[in-house]
Amino acid sequence: QVQLVESGGGLVQPGGSLRLSCAASGSIFNVYYMAWYQQAPGKQRELVATITSGGATTYTDSVKGRFTISRDNAKNTVYLQMDSLKPEDTAVYYCNAVISGQNHTPYNYWGQGTQVTVSS
Repeated sequence: QVQLVESGGGLVQPGGSLRLSCAASGSIFNVYYMAWYQQAPGKQRELVATITSGGATTYTDSVKGRFTISRDNAKNTVYLQMDSLKPEDTAVYYCNAVISGQNHTPYNYWGQGTQVTVSS
């Protein structure tokens, strides 16, 4: 059993920063891919950033230059550093990861989500 536990959300002012973290725990053989999604109220869940096991990253246009995804492979943890936050960044942020356990079968896991609110 593998679980993703997210933390770091909260309330910040526009222009502020937050750092989200997502730690994978359990019996893990390999973490192939990790990503962050955002879902605003009444909207579809959307991809924000991705990172491969080799460290290659992608970002959606709206966060380029402001958000940075990174990972600590030793800790099976992915981070999302969010700078210059805007009110439109307000959403629940979900961690996503493709992970294989001891049976070597990859599975798409989701975290429980963490709320990010950007407001004055």
